[in-house]
Amino acid sequence: MDNYLASLLNNKANTILFVGVGNRMKSDDAVGVYICDNIKENERIKSLVVESGIERYVGKINSLTKDILVLVDCTDFDKEPGYSKLVPLDTIQDNTVNTHTISLNRLAEFFPVKTYILGIQPEYIGYGEELTPSIYKKAQEIIMQINRC
Repeated sequence: MDNYLASLLNNKANTILFVGVGNRMKSDDAVGVYICDNIKENERIKSLVVESGIERYVGKINSLTKDILVLVDCTDFDKEPGYSKLVPLDTIQDNTVNTHTISLNRLAEFFPVKTYILGIQPEYIGYGEELTPSIYKKAQEIIMQINRC
């Protein structure tokens, strides 16, 4: 479990919008989309899937976000598959897998709230509609952690 994610989730004063980024046709690149498709929303936790077109959703994201925005995406950390990390978006180098038309790092400029990226190291990002087993397992862990709130 990600301790930073747990800390963010345990702060009951904040509402969090999770935004799923990725390409459903490129195997593990869809992990953010898969996670956000399976979040159970409540008064504190909201979810939106934008797939590869996040720049087209900036207005909608800003209208839905009250306190914290978490972009969930396949990210190359140069670690083992399934490694995940929650980091402030404005503090990282742009190391997301490049399936976006704008870098996620640059997107921090468009959001007026504290914005994080929950990155998951992929195993395979070639063509395919299924997550690899290790990434599916990690996605399930993250979904369970979020849905406990």
